[in-house]
Amino acid sequence: MLRIRACGVCRTDLHIVDGELPPRLPSVVPGHQIVGIVERLGEGVDAALAGRRVGVSWLGGVDGTCEQCLAGRENLCDAPTYTGYDRDGGYTEYVSVRADFTIPLPEHLDDLHTAPLLCAGIIGFRALRVAGVQPGERVGLFGFGSSAHLALQVLRGWGCEVYVATRGEEHQAFARRLGAHWVGGALERPPVPLDRAVTFAPAGDVVVSALASLRKGGVVAINAIHLDRMPSFDYDSLLWGERQLRSVTNMTRVDARDFITIAAREGVTAQTTEFALADAQAALEAVRNDTLDGAAVITV
Repeated sequence: MLRIRACGVCRTDLHIVDGELPPRLPSVVPGHQIVGIVERLGEGVDAALAGRRVGVSWLGGVDGTCEQCLAGRENLCDAPTYTGYDRDGGYTEYVSVRADFTIPLPEHLDDLHTAPLLCAGIIGFRALRVAGVQPGERVGLFGFGSSAHLALQVLRGWGCEVYVATRGEEHQAFARRLGAHWVGGALERPPVPLDRAVTFAPAGDVVVSALASLRKGGVVAINAIHLDRMPSFDYDSLLWGERQLRSVTNMTRVDARDFITIAAREGVTAQTTEFALADAQAALEAVRNDTLDGAAVITV
């Protein structure tokens, strides 16, 4: 059992698809970017975890026996458990979690700025892996919010040129402050062909725009739980030439631990707005309405 210290807020907490709510789930506490202190251990748990500060992310458990898990693809598990979706999450004072799905946290990463790393940061990092990003490449980020602003910092640490296409003057200014090489509108094409691109906006038009920005052999990774639609596009000019279109699904514990190590080493820092637990609804509305730069964090 963890005593909660901070819980990050992101769009997946809202469970909104095309403006409509999905079928009602049983009552569950949301929140899946959790920083907490281990207060109590279950039977068989390593006693060394007692009193440790750990993180908990979206993937709260896997069966470990399905074909995907046995092949090392636990992010695609056939029977996963998700924190804050089908088991209680972090918008509370205490939460029970699987010990083997906790993430060790370096001491110098404070609670407020660590919470957004535990989902938005990890999934953005996985998207860079899925896209096959190599140090020094030209990489496009299409959409710029909680996840993208952390991915940009990783890319700068890798010596990449980062090209950001996003709506809204505030988001564009935010990307410039973080050192983007070029910043343009949501569907604006960067001035040079890109080696890789990651789309964060849940819009099919953005995916097509990212494809149109690639060099031959380039890769687009779609980092979105859903898309509004996937429009038709011209194969000869946008996909031919061994360009690739890939989707990003969840994360693995290896992704989580690798990213936290890189974030600590490179000084990856989330821009945060802090909310009290009593103001959780205001935090959710701010994220839903896209009125914040960076991440919202609920502190307990």
